[in-house]
Amino acid sequence: MNILFLCVGNSARSQIAEGLAREMLPNSFDIRSAGSSPAEKIHEDAISVMADIGIDISNGKPKSIDSLDKEFMDDLNYVITLCAEEVCPVVLNATNRLNWALEDPVKNLSNNAYITSGFTKTREDIYNLLKKFIIHEF
Repeated sequence: MNILFLCVGNSARSQIAEGLAREMLPNSFDIRSAGSSPAEKIHEDAISVMADIGIDISNGKPKSIDSLDKEFMDDLNYVITLCAEEVCPVVLNATNRLNWALEDPVKNLSNNAYITSGFTKTREDIYNLLKKFIIHEF
């Protein structure tokens, strides 16, 4: 089973989704994330909110959708986009496409309290969507 989480920067939402899915789904699943315009690094608050629940995503790197290997892309079972207000990348060869429209927690970087609560909310929203996904799809 190949699952790809997509957003624009691949620095927060899709990285959080990949980390959670790797914990929640069988090890036999190939779970990856990417973006259409990858950031330089994973956002430190994404790393922090995942560490709060015992999941380490600090060694990951934002990736371009174009950098994913052809074998994985040719055998996609699910593409899950996480964009709300941005234009998400499109992958045509996936068997199933889902859109989980989540606001980018990186969007309002001027308010530290909002940033922390925004990343925590994003993590919890993705966790709940993954639980529903697992119940409905498997």
